[in-house]
Amino acid sequence: MNILFTCAGRRTYLLKYFRENMSKGDKIVASDMQLSAPALQVADVKVQVPAVYDPQYIDITLEICKKYAINALISLNDLELAILADNKARFEALGVKEIVSSPEVIDICFDKYKTAQWMESVGLNAPKTYVRLADAKKALAAGEIAFPLFMKPRWGSGSIGLETIDDMEELDVYYNILMKKIKKTILATASVGDEYIMIQEKLTGDELGLDVMNDLEGNNVAVSVKKKLAMRAGETDKALTVDLPEVREIGKIIGENLKHIGNLDVDIMQRANGDYCVLELNPRFGGGYPFSHEAGVNLPKAIIMWLKGEKVDPKILQPEYGKMFSKNDYLMEIK
Repeated sequence: MNILFTCAGRRTYLLKYFRENMSKGDKIVASDMQLSAPALQVADVKVQVPAVYDPQYIDITLEICKKYAINALISLNDLELAILADNKARFEALGVKEIVSSPEVIDICFDKYKTAQWMESVGLNAPKTYVRLADAKKALAAGEIAFPLFMKPRWGSGSIGLETIDDMEELDVYYNILMKKIKKTILATASVGDEYIMIQEKLTGDELGLDVMNDLEGNNVAVSVKKKLAMRAGETDKALTVDLPEVREIGKIIGENLKHIGNLDVDIMQRANGDYCVLELNPRFGGGYPFSHEAGVNLPKAIIMWLKGEKVDPKILQPEYGKMFSKNDYLMEIK
């Protein structure tokens, strides 16, 4: 069982979680634009590749799969998910199982406006959302929304371009600034049309992170819920596993209807009236997964068992509640 992690970046913990569940002789191969990427240092084989939008990226990744007899591929970056999904047949022709959802699922998740629309289509709440500045101003005038508002790229990744808007002057200023910023980043390549920016009602309640886990056929098998206690650079930095049946049910509804493959990282917040609103869907292992894993969830083991055609005991995907963890930095030698 040889697994390729693409865009491995800083996810050293995830490669280690998989290694703990792999057999002797199995290999972890990791690729990234930079050989100095931390996660590459814990792989058995590290490979440098071009940017995901490079015309040769897929061909080079296919060659890596051939050279190292890769059985499964796991992506750790939002920006390449659609590219991999569109080329899934080419990988599977080599016997490589992409742990990547369908193009339709990737589109719903990566386009944050479609995310909000999809949530409402399955009976769940999403923040009030606008992709035209004029529409947001009309909603303000009609009292449908009120400051503060939240502004972010419609096709976003990480914490790029997130802004809190407190008044009409800031709405105009930050809208124009954010539009310019997006056009200078890789998000411009990922964006479609000219409606790059979303304006949403800003929620101020507790923020929760969910790992919504589906098997390799898209069947929902488990949901782990964490209360976020601190954020850093757009990722969960400190969190507590919690027992919230109503939130697990939201995760189950999402998993059963979206039919994604593997993990889905979900962000949820509460309105003042207590309603839960789904903010984002990320169809990959997110920065919040280790909080579930350290509390007892073992999705890497389940994925390896599914790849081998083995039955998975749902108990290995259930966290122990009341477990709090915090990330910390440490140095590693680059070899």
